[in-house]
Parts: sequence; C-alpha cells; structure tokens
Amino acid sequence: MSTRTTGPDEAVTSLAAGARRWIRLHAAYLDSPAAHAEIPEIPRAKALLQLAMLRRHWEQCAPADPALAEVTRVVEQVWQRPDFTRLLALDAGRAGQFELMYAALAPGGPATAASRALLDRLAADRYLAPGRKPPFVHLEARFYSDLAGVEHEFAPYEELYEASPLPLAGPLPVADLDACKVAHTLFYLSDFGLRELPLPAEEQERALRVVERLTDHCVGLGDWDVVPKLMLAQYCLGADPLRTPSGAAGLRMLAAAQAPDGAIPGRSAGERLPADATPVEYFRKSYKVTLIVALMTLVVTSGRTKEPALTAATAIRETL
Repeated sequence: MSTRTTGPDEAVTSLAAGARRWIRLHAAYLDSPAAHAEIPEIPRAKALLQLAMLRRHWEQCAPADPALAEVTRVVEQVWQRPDFTRLLALDAGRAGQFELMYAALAPGGPATAASRALLDRLAADRYLAPGRKPPFVHLEARFYSDLAGVEHEFAPYEELYEASPLPLAGPLPVADLDACKVAHTLFYLSDFGLRELPLPAEEQERALRVVERLTDHCVGLGDWDVVPKLMLAQYCLGADPLRTPSGAAGLRMLAAAQAPDGAIPGRSAGERLPADATPVEYFRKSYKVTLIVALMTLVVTSGRTKEPALTAATAIRETL
C-alpha cells in the first residue's frame, strides 16, 4: 500500500479538474427540456446566472481550457433566449439583482438590446441608487453596475467596506459572523480576486486574521459550501490559501469530499447525499458547491507564484 502524501499542488489540481469536468458535463442540463420540467424556474434562473459568473472568470483565468467552450455555448444560448429575462423577474424581492447580474454577465458584454433595456429600466426605477437598500446590497449592486459599465449613485468601495460586517468583526466570536457576507464583501471589492483590494495593508492583514479564524471554524463544521468561499477570500486578501493552515485544512477536506465524478455531493459533511439520491436531487444539491469549488480553484491556481504567500500573522512577525 502506498504511503505517499498528496501535496497541496497535486490536491488542488485534482480538485479543480474534477469540478470543472463535472460542470462542463452538466451545464447543458440547465437549459434542457428535462431541467425545464424538473427544476423550478427561479432556482434554474439563479443557477444560470451563477454559471455565467463562473464562465466569466474561467475565460479570464484559463481561456485555453477546452472545457470552457461548452460552458460558454450554454451561456450564450440562454442569453439569446427572449424568455429568459422573464424568469429574472419572477422573484420580486431579487428581480433587480438578477436583472443587473444578467446585464453585467452577458457573454458579449452589456451592449445587447435586452441588456440595455434592463439597465435603462433599472435606472428609471432608481435601483442604481442607494435608496433603502442595506449596505451589503449597495456593495453588490455597485460591483455589478461597474461590471455592466452603467452609471450609478453608489458610494465608493472604501466607504461601502466600512459599512460591511468585516471591519467590526475583530472582537466577535467567529460563530457570530455571516461567513458568506464576509467572503462576498471581499469578492465584490476585488472582483473575486482579479484586482487589488482598495484597502490599506494593515486593514488587509487584520481582515485576513479574521478570515483565517472563520475558515478554521467552518472546516471544523465540515461546511463544504462556505469553506471554498473563505479560501477564495483569503486569496483576495493576498494570501495563498493552499499554504495557510486553515486553507490547507479546507483543501484537504474538499479533496476528501469530492466524489469520483468530480462533484462535491452536498452542502456539508453532515448533508452528504446518499448513494440512492435521484439524479435530479444529486444535481441540485451538488451544483452550487461544485461551481464554487471550480471558481475558487480557477482563480487561486491562475494567480499563484512559486513562492508561497505569507499569512498575515507571519508577515507581521517578519516586519518586527
């Protein structure tokens, strides 16, 4: 029996290949007659928006990957369907968010007639202004407005960050933090790790300590859904999550959780899908987590260097 230990580089390569393979093989299902019959309209619309976000980062991080072509084909086909915009408005509470994402994530850019019509209506309805939205929604709307290249009235990113949960998170127990909001705050500020954060170095170091503690906590919970988001958040903060102790633990957890077909079969270790799950249940419970893992590994592996990044704590010690 082999006793060779798999290193982080080999583990993330295998994890990434499996997740991308599964997404490529199942992307077309979302726009198939079977999916129209088996998946409710609102969850299907949201899943297609998530696929478009992954496609955008896939194109920027690994444009030569042959698997990208199938995902792009599906997104382009859906975005050309006149009836897809109808699905975006079905959830009254999130219609503006979905429509803005649709325009921002259009494969050929937001210059299509459908995208421009949605953006014009969102502007007329004052969705591109703060209004009574909570601060986190301001940040999300600003990110997608900028991505769509549309004028808006949202505050600068630095100001929106100050109103987010992360600046106040230092003294709080990590169990009291909303890990998804913490991660997405950093995603929107950094375009999911594709640009530098507009934050001072000392604030990035402080935030990284919080995110590392939060990652440790979620690894302990066996949370397959949140841990890859926090690993990507570590990357957004300048760390290499394959080298930080919490990120390395997360990588080991996800690699162990991955099914032979490449999927992450459930939201957590406690919710792992049984062997007798129906194909539809397997898809619905695996899709989002597998997509997040594919996104995280795309960004992290595309931006890594040969020299491991320092954790915030190590960086501080070495400057003393």
